[in-house]
Formats: sequence, structure tokens, C-alpha cells
Amino acid sequence: MADAKLKAAPDAEEAAGDKKKSKKLLIIGAAVGLVAAAAAAYFMLFAGGGEEKAAPKPGVVAPLEPITINLDDGHYLKLALALQATADAHEPPEGSKALDLAIQQFSNRSVAELSTNKAREQAKKELLKKIEEAYHHDVMDVYFTEFVMQ
Repeated sequence: MADAKLKAAPDAEEAAGDKKKSKKLLIIGAAVGLVAAAAAAYFMLFAGGGEEKAAPKPGVVAPLEPITINLDDGHYLKLALALQATADAHEPPEGSKALDLAIQQFSNRSVAELSTNKAREQAKKELLKKIEEAYHHDVMDVYFTEFVMQ
């Protein structure tokens, strides 16, 4: 006859321990799920994971008087700007901040550094970013209406 091995039934303490382990796993799983759901909700609502923000509608264009900016090696830049306000802006933007930022952006640069279209476009992009922040996104674009180096 084959040796039959009998297995003892788990005692009450082991059964209770297994139940405690399964409850812990259930609680941990629920906590992880809750954290994942909260993170997904955050990204959907605050981090742009939901609908994309609509582009602002253009408002008035405010032309600014030309300014002369000193470049490197005795050269200068005559620059005139126009600021494209958003339709939500309550009044046309006052240009002092934009002109100050333009002076900071272009001062002491070389003529060679600003001679190519690519370099001017890059400088314009950087200037626009600073202007948008300075005007709390009431300005949506900047135009160079005059850009003369000598």
C-alpha cells in the first residue's frame, strides 16, 4: 500500500494570519489605486492632459516708437516693434516694458550674430516669451516693423 501522507488542517492562528495578510494586500492595492487615480486626475485637470487651451483671439496692434540700441563694436540697431494684444486685454499694451526687454535682448550683440533670418527669428522668439510673461499673456505676438543695423 502506498504511503499516504496526511496533511494537518491549518489551525485557527494560521487561518487568522492568512486573513490578515489578504486584508493588508487589499488595503495596499486600494491605496495604490487611489494614488494612481488622484495622479491621473491631477494631470488631466492641471497639467494639460485634458483639452488643449484655445489659442487667444487677436486684439489691437499697438505700434511703438523706434529705438536705437547699441550693438557690439560701435554698431547700432534701429528697432521698431508692434505688440499684438489679445482680444481679452482691457486696453492696448503700454510699450515701456517691451522696449526695455528689447534693449536687454539686443544690447551688445554683434552684427554678425543678428544678420541671418534664423538668428533674428530666434531672438524674436526669445523676446516674445519675455514680453508674454511681462504682460501676463495680454500680448500674444510681437512684430519687428523696423530692424536696421549699421
